[in-house]
Amino acid sequence: MKKIFYRIRNFWPLFKSLQTGLLTVTGLAGYMSARCPITHWSTMVGLVFSLIFSISGSTVLNMWYDRDIDQVMNRTHHRPIANGRVSPAEALRLGLVLSAIGVGIAFLLSPLYALVIFAGIFFDVILYTILLKRKTCWSVIWGGIAGGMPILAGRTLGMGHLDGIGIMLSLAVLFWIPTHIMTFSLRYRDDYSAASIPTFPSTYGDHFTHVTIAISSILAAVMIGAAAVLIGANEGILHLLGILSGGLMILAFLMMVRPSPKLNFSLFKFASVYMLAAMILLAL
Repeated sequence: MKKIFYRIRNFWPLFKSLQTGLLTVTGLAGYMSARCPITHWSTMVGLVFSLIFSISGSTVLNMWYDRDIDQVMNRTHHRPIANGRVSPAEALRLGLVLSAIGVGIAFLLSPLYALVIFAGIFFDVILYTILLKRKTCWSVIWGGIAGGMPILAGRTLGMGHLDGIGIMLSLAVLFWIPTHIMTFSLRYRDDYSAASIPTFPSTYGDHFTHVTIAISSILAAVMIGAAAVLIGANEGILHLLGILSGGLMILAFLMMVRPSPKLNFSLFKFASVYMLAAMILLAL
């Protein structure tokens, strides 16, 4: 029993539970935004598990591929594959199996839904991590597209087809990603430099990065607000979204005109809270 617990403890960090949880919530929000009556528990269970398996599977595959750079970054050198607690072969098998299960469950629900889920894995693992992350800071765009796939998938499952609102919600996540990732790259610039990973701060400088964060925050708020109006969110929900969006844009603007490490960290934290709260409000 102790050995099993030890193995679980070693593998658990591979799933990035907070990130996986947040992206799963976006997928649920996308589904609920279609105003689907939740009468079939099997659909909801399938939706949740297909998202969890596919998202965590792609996360494990990313860690498997990035194990060499994780070893040289202070922030990540303790990760299970980087420090040898989990072998690369074990991680690769786990990532492939989880991804396959996630896509398989999705296919049972809807082939189109499964296609969007698979696209998310492809954009995240192949385009972002393997092909572009080590070559260009603009890889963040493809990472953002991958991040927007769960909410698009949920909306697609609820509607039965792709629609404009689903694309808007996906774009909202895409524009939110730079706020999340670029504040992170500012905070851990030495780690990224040690791993030779190009970032916006190292490529274009801090001011350009701050301006990009501000613009992307505004676009994310606009997309979420417009989608909320189009799905018929009530006045109370719209007011709360407006307050949250205002807070995000104020922090992003302050980072542009009076940057500081403390403000950067505050924006990074608030961005995650903002996205979680916005998704819950959309679901309501």
